[in-house]
Formats: sequence, C-alpha cells, structure tokens
Amino acid sequence: MERVEDIIAKVKKIEIKTVKLVNEVFGGEYHSVFKGQGIEFSEVRPYQYGDDSRLIDWKVTARQNYPYIKVFQETRELNVLIVFDASYSTFFSGLEGKREIGGEIAGILTFSALKNNDKTGLILFSDGVEKYIPLNKGKKHSLNIVRQILSYRARRKGTNFSKTLEEINSFLKRKTIIFIISDFLFDEEDKFEKALKILSKKHDVVGIKIIDDFERLSDTVGIMPFQDLETGEIVYVGKKAAEKIGKKIKDFDKYLKEIFLFSKADLLEISTGEDYFPKLLKFFKLRERRKLR
Repeated sequence: MERVEDIIAKVKKIEIKTVKLVNEVFGGEYHSVFKGQGIEFSEVRPYQYGDDSRLIDWKVTARQNYPYIKVFQETRELNVLIVFDASYSTFFSGLEGKREIGGEIAGILTFSALKNNDKTGLILFSDGVEKYIPLNKGKKHSLNIVRQILSYRARRKGTNFSKTLEEINSFLKRKTIIFIISDFLFDEEDKFEKALKILSKKHDVVGIKIIDDFERLSDTVGIMPFQDLETGEIVYVGKKAAEKIGKKIKDFDKYLKEIFLFSKADLLEISTGEDYFPKLLKFFKLRERRKLR
C-alpha cells in the first residue's frame, strides 16, 4: 500500500494537469458538452438569420416547407456521478497504471463540472457498491474524489456490474450523467445488459474502458508468470496460450460493445500507453454534435 505522502503528491500532480487542460482546452468545447446535457427541448420556431444551422428540425422543416429550428431551455445544475471500478484488477500496471489514468480522467470530469457549477459524486465498487461520496461542489470535494480513486482498496474480491448498476438505479432519483470508469474485466456469468439498459433509460451513461497494453498477450514470447489480482492465482502463459487468450479478449471486447450499443449508452476505450486526451476530446465533440441533431 502506498504511503499517504505519495498519494497526496499524485493528487496534486493530477490537479495541476487536469485543471490546466480544463481551463485551456475544455473551456469551450467541453463546457458546451456539459451544459448541453443540462438543456431540454422547449419548442420549434421559424429559422432566423444568424441561428445555428445545426439546430434545424428537419422533420418540421419538411412538413412546413420552411426551415424551423429547435429551441432549448437550460435546466437546473447538473449531477455528474463517477462510478469507478475499485476491484483489484485495476491495480494491474505495465508502465502507467489504470488507477493513475482513471484518476486523471475523473479529475478532468470533476473539475469541468466544478467550473460549470455542477455537482459531482463518486461511487467505488467491486462486487457491489462499496463506498458512496454524495454529490457536492467545491475544490476540496473534487480533490477528495481523485484521492479516493487512487488510494481506495476494495474490501471484497471480484467485480459484479449487474448488482452495482441495480444498486445505483435504486437510489439515484434525479437524471444524472454517469461515467463508469473500469477495465470491464468481469465474470462471463455477469450478464448486465438488462441492468445497464434500465439505468440508461433514465440517465446519460458513458462507459470509459481503461486497458493496459501489457494485458493484450498476443505478442508474448516465452513463458511468463501472471497473478490474478482478484483471486491470487498464478498462471504461466506461453505463446500459444497467449494467442488463445488474445482471441478471447477480442471476442470479449466485441461483446462489451454490443452490450453498450444495446443499452444506447456510449463506450470509450482508453489505453494506458497512449495520450488519452485527444481521444477524450474527440469523443465529447462527437457527443455534442449528436445532441444537436
């Protein structure tokens, strides 16, 4: 377990990095994405010179034979909930760990919400919800969310998405933007399509999958020992076994994408070995465009 001083140093580093990204880059695009989630359709009206053409309602325009645009009104402040996988597999680390990357992404989301005067909260889960930090505002609150992500050790082994999502749905009443940050390594028997679909009907759900390239074993040479961080079991993996595992992972990835597509929820994959920021920014720009259609 890391020392408190090391955790504090990491939190400070993430604060400096994420706040800079939010202020210099996300101040425009990302700001509008966050606020775009907090507006509701009000009415349609005839197009006027200077209106944003992206707001044109093409169905009404076709019926009226004249361009009409959608009019939105801003609702109250938003609720942004970070649902973070605290299971032991997220401590797997090649060069830069999943926890550190997850903490940085959570920092960007949290400080963006803070800049927009929105509330954020945190759920840490393993085979169910283990810890809940209620929705709140403030820099101290935001830093605590990042600190908890970096330092929390799950009390129970394993990962159960179905149970976790059902628990969240049972107590989360108001519409919320939910970011599920996880490596999405779960038992094949954990069929969580139904729970995810129910949750995404009421809330805006985004899955952020963090993978470590070292877990993609198709290029492994020789025999290497690996320990399952959730069960403690040690297995020795050779080239043929690695190729078999690699194929299984690809099939698993396809299945995961189908689950999110079926539930009408978004899924973004981030590798610990890449610069995640351009991909994150592009992802939310695409979401913004979709919301205006």
